[in-house]
Amino acid sequence: MLRIFFSGEDIARTRVAPADPVWELVLSLHLLQGRSGDPVMAGWRRDVSRALRRDSGSRDLRLLFALNPPRGYFPDFLTPYNSLQGFEAGLAAVRATPPEILHRDLTLLAAEKPLPPTASALARGEPEMLQQLTDSMEHYRDVAIAPYWERIQAAVEADRTRRARALLDGGAEALLTSLRPAMQWESGVLRVLDYPARRELHLDGRGLLLVPSFFCARTPVALVDPTLPPVLVYPVDRLRGLAPSPEAGAGRASAPAGGRDALAALLGRTRAAVLEVVDGGCSTGEVARRLGISAAAASQHATVLRNAGLLVSHRDRNTVLHTLTPLGRAMLDQS
Repeated sequence: MLRIFFSGEDIARTRVAPADPVWELVLSLHLLQGRSGDPVMAGWRRDVSRALRRDSGSRDLRLLFALNPPRGYFPDFLTPYNSLQGFEAGLAAVRATPPEILHRDLTLLAAEKPLPPTASALARGEPEMLQQLTDSMEHYRDVAIAPYWERIQAAVEADRTRRARALLDGGAEALLTSLRPAMQWESGVLRVLDYPARRELHLDGRGLLLVPSFFCARTPVALVDPTLPPVLVYPVDRLRGLAPSPEAGAGRASAPAGGRDALAALLGRTRAAVLEVVDGGCSTGEVARRLGISAAAASQHATVLRNAGLLVSHRDRNTVLHTLTPLGRAMLDQS
């Protein structure tokens, strides 16, 4: 069991993250290599395994797979906190990992399973090996994550909406209570019931980042290093399997659903996708991450939609939050 101890300050600083592309990548590697009989994910596992076998570049993934065994420990440095800012920011943080952290994490992993010879160069922090590792992460993401990203995000956003409703109705403690049955909240302690080890995590005023994840298995995941920003990854409901999204691909805005072709014809496909993403409210950075476009492009499209009276924008320090106007919502509802 994992027990996480909160102060009043920690409760106030607890947040729920959007879909994290690096956490989804890492956890999907565990699922792909495991022996789970989950029928919901059977099609994804079959299709991705076939695609990797067909792809000659898959031979470059051996180190990546070795660092992510289906069970047990995997290195903390593979899931940096910076991935909150998007996939590229996460990869940049992986490449910037100090050699002492690489050596520590890989020593822990090597104590549980044999590693390929290339892991020694990685443990020394050789830049070429770090670049090779993040290149393999990009390659794997193009095959196993990007074609399914729209549906992964939809499942995560549905969970975030559920947590937001709990927060609005009952405050932060209701949010933490809503995490049952996998977790229990009582008297300032969050208990992760089926955690594979007995651990205590004291937040010490740092708060907790909750990361809902499509590829997380039944048991929530926490980082091993207690000095890192506290993160708890937990599974969302997977009511259906994964099929590739239409016209899906890395760095490309997802197409609106078939019933919204007319809206896409009127506004342009990307602006129609921005309008759909803003439903429920999100920042410019979140628009960029969800659609795989640059922050500058997201800001430009939001400006056009705002000038047309379809959304409104509110600045809070360095963040701009966009929400639909009644006209924008009417257009979305009628499309």
